This record gives sequence, C-alpha cells and structure tokens, in this order.
Amino acid sequence: MIDQPQQLSPPPQAVRLPVRPAAGRHLVLLVVFVCAACGLVYELELVALASYLIGDSVTQASVVLSVMVFAMGVGSLLAKRLRCRAAVGFGLLELSLALVGGCSAMALYASFAWTGESRVVLVGFALTIGVLIGAELPLLMSLIQRISRRDAEGTVADLFAADYVGALVGGLAFPFLLLPWLGQLTSGLLTGAVNAVVGGLLVLWLFRRDLTPRSRAWLLVANASVLAVLGTATVLVDDFERAARRAVYGDDVRVAVQTGVQEVVLTGGPLGPLDLFLDGRLWTSERDEYVYHEALVHPAMRGPHSRVLILGGGDGLAAREVLRYRDTRSVTVVELDPGVVRLARTDPALTRLNQHAYRDHRIRVVAQDPFSWLRVPRGSWDVVIVDLPDPGITGSAKFYSQEFYGLVAAVLADGGRLAVHAGPPDTRPRTYWTVEATLRAAGFTAGPYRAAGRVSGVAAGPDRTAAGSGSGSRSDSGSGSGSGVPGWGFLLAARGPAPRLGLDPDAPPLRRLTRAVLAADAWGAERTRVPGLPPSTLSHPRYQD
Repeated sequence: MIDQPQQLSPPPQAVRLPVRPAAGRHLVLLVVFVCAACGLVYELELVALASYLIGDSVTQASVVLSVMVFAMGVGSLLAKRLRCRAAVGFGLLELSLALVGGCSAMALYASFAWTGESRVVLVGFALTIGVLIGAELPLLMSLIQRISRRDAEGTVADLFAADYVGALVGGLAFPFLLLPWLGQLTSGLLTGAVNAVVGGLLVLWLFRRDLTPRSRAWLLVANASVLAVLGTATVLVDDFERAARRAVYGDDVRVAVQTGVQEVVLTGGPLGPLDLFLDGRLWTSERDEYVYHEALVHPAMRGPHSRVLILGGGDGLAAREVLRYRDTRSVTVVELDPGVVRLARTDPALTRLNQHAYRDHRIRVVAQDPFSWLRVPRGSWDVVIVDLPDPGITGSAKFYSQEFYGLVAAVLADGGRLAVHAGPPDTRPRTYWTVEATLRAAGFTAGPYRAAGRVSGVAAGPDRTAAGSGSGSRSDSGSGSGSGVPGWGFLLAARGPAPRLGLDPDAPPLRRLTRAVLAADAWGAERTRVPGLPPSTLSHPRYQD
C-alpha cells in the first residue's frame, strides 16, 4: 500500500476572488497558456537572430536552447523564495520578462551592429530569459492553489497541459505570423507587451486582494513604465533598423527589403559600385564579381552548351556570362527567392551589372527550391552551374550533399559538365575537398581550380569588411576568420573522365580569365588537397572547418 504524501507546511489560505473559483482557475490556466507562448517566441527570436548575425544555425540553436533549459531549472529553484508573496512576485517577474524578452532582439542586433560581437550578449539574454521563464510555473502553481487546494495532481496536469499547448501556439505563430508580418524586432516588442498586460491583469485584478495598497500602486506604475518603454521602442523601431543597417553596411544603403526567404540589401548608388547582401552575407560586389563569374561559368562552357541550367544565381550575373555565347539556345535559372530575381529585373544598378540578362528571350526563370525542383524529371542539360551560398552555411549544406549531386547527374546530358562553387581551398581546405569527395561519391570526376582576387569577408554574418574596404564578394571564409589567401574555389565535374580545364574556342573576350591563368589556378587549388575525406550526405553533413 502506498502512503499518502504528508503535508509538510500548512496550505495557504484561500483568497477571495472577483469571480467564482472555477472561473478564476480557468483564468490562471489561460495566463499559463499565454506565458508559454510568449516564452517560446523569445527563444525562437534569439535562435533566428543569432543564426542570421553569427551563422551556423545548428550551433546557435543548441547554445540558446541548452542555456535556456538550464536557466529554467535555476529559475524554478529561485522561485521558492517568492512563494510567500506569489502575487507580487509573479507581477514583478512578468514585468522583468516583458522588458528583457521584448527588447532582447533589439539589444542583440545593436550589439552586433555597433560592436561587431554578439555571442556574449546572446548567452546573457538566453540565461536571463530562461531564469525568468523557469520561475513562472512554480509561482502560477502557488496562485492556483490559493483558489482551490483540491486535486493537486489534476492541477499540475492542467498547468502542464496549458503550458505545452501555449508553447505549440507560440512556436507556430513566430514563423508563420509574427516574423513575416512584423519582423523580428517588432515581434519581440509586441510579445513583451502581451506578457506585461497578461501578467498585470492577473495580479492587479484577479489577485488584487493579495496586494497591499502600496504594492498595487508600485505594480501599476511599473506596468505603465514597461508598456511605455515597449511602445516607444515600437514607434522608433524603423529608425533603429536604419541606423543599425548604416552601422553594418555603411552610409550608402539604397535598398533593404525582407522577402519571403531572406533580407536583401543593396548598397551603392545607381551608377555603382554595387554590393548585394543576402541575409547579411556579402553575395556580390561590383568591384570584382567578374572574377568569380568568369571562373564559375566559362570553363564549363567548353564543349556542347546549347542548353544550360543555373541553380541559384538569381542576381542574373551567371546568366549574363552564359548568354554571351550566341549558340546557347536556352538558359533555365532555378532560384529559391523570387525577390532577388525581381530586384535583378528592376533595380537600375543591378540590371546594369547583369546587362539586362532577364530581358533575353532565351532565359526562363523558375522560383523554386533547386533540390525539390530536381526531384521531378525535366529533361537534360549540357551544362549545369551551381551558383549557391557557401557550403559552410548550415542552410546550404543540402545543396552540397551526395543526394543533391545524384539529382544533378540525372539531368546532365552525355558529355555534360557541372560547375560548382565549393568554398576557398586555401582558407577552408577540408570543406573544399569534402565537396570534391562528395562529387566522387555521386559518380562524378572533378577537376579543382580557384580564382584569387579579393579580401575575404565574414561569411558567418554580415560582411563588414566589404562595404567598408571596397573589396569582397561571395564571402567564402565561412569560419569567420577573415584571414588566409583571398579567393574562391571551384570544381568542374563530369560523369566519367574529368573534363579538361580550358576555354571554348568561341569564348567571348574575358577581363581576367585566360588559359594560362586557369592552369595556374588549377595548380594552386591542387596543392591544398586533403586526401581521405568522407562525402557529405543529408543525414551526415560534414562541412565544418
């Protein structure tokens, strides 16, 4: 027989409520639901913004979630000291959480924009928010016991059920409602305001008889102050974002739009020089983009090139190089973000740079994820050019997997060539040669080469060096070191024997690339070879230098 648990301390006296006890109980459970939703929004905001600013979403999610879960345990223990005055304690707790959680995204962004460092701030906010969230449930348990002391086990089950359902709603609301409609900063501020209002209503109305007149007055003033701070920040959030962008990208930010996929920023005047940033990473710089695109495209065009497939490359610059071949009959561009293509069609500086490539009748644009698009048989191409973000970026790892290259092989015509941007062989040799090993595992034979010509920026976050120094593009130094030999790395692959590196006899005039330069670039890449590397797959990505 199991003994009944003994009551170690006398239960708190039931409080008089302005509503019936059953209604009061449901109101407390509703507050649990809202608090859980707000808490998860804070967590997801930190993860999303840290992934954008610092890079490597897997690492940032692991750091934020593990620190917050640990801190929640600490918060639960600290809440014991507040149980004797649970109403006042919960009111102050929600105000603190509303202020800290609501302003966390702005503080993190400000730290990065003006100091260039946000890791310490990220951990600090994750720890603080975790402690505050962890103290919520113990205090809410104390408050609901003030209403009814019956069926303690059922009360615990109800509290946890409301908490889990609230977390579900918050987790779905952030990516599907808050982020696309309000953005990261305004979403955090609005969530903080909801937190403050709900906590204030519970304490100042439902449990008002638990408060002394002095406590009630102080809580009213504190609630009004926190809501005023959050409201003022919401009004000024656009000005803050513009100032932060100027701090990150320089004073010449001309276009800044949030598409459904990423943030796109163009700097420089309509007459140039143009810099294109995608999610804070420098993607194209007019100062030296020709070095990258000549090396990516023209070696692959040696041989049949009637039909060309470009995976990525929504800026139209790779297409510009392909369309210089008059005997190319069709070019298909598969780009995930239609917003980038829209800018490449309409922005004066970008259309000038891509020479109005999208006006050419030979080009066709497909707005779809390249991986998903390749899974449906669609014919064959003589040349496939992969112009996608660096493999060191977590979200791009699937485009450098054995499975992805297997799909590419299925659409490559006999004798066709595949050109891949694979990261810098000098500063990240393991990543570069892992791409080569992955191509071999998918049935390709690849020839390595590189293209030197710029100072590396910071691939793991907004590239501050490019806008400021006047050089840089396709941020390849994914480790974020910004050191080592500058340049890009490429692989030219085919099924069967490796294709010979060279230029087509009918190649148009090029600004940098010649046969001699290409031979030297191939030797420079080969000398960095790292043997014995395993291929990268969807289930086991290996791009971590």
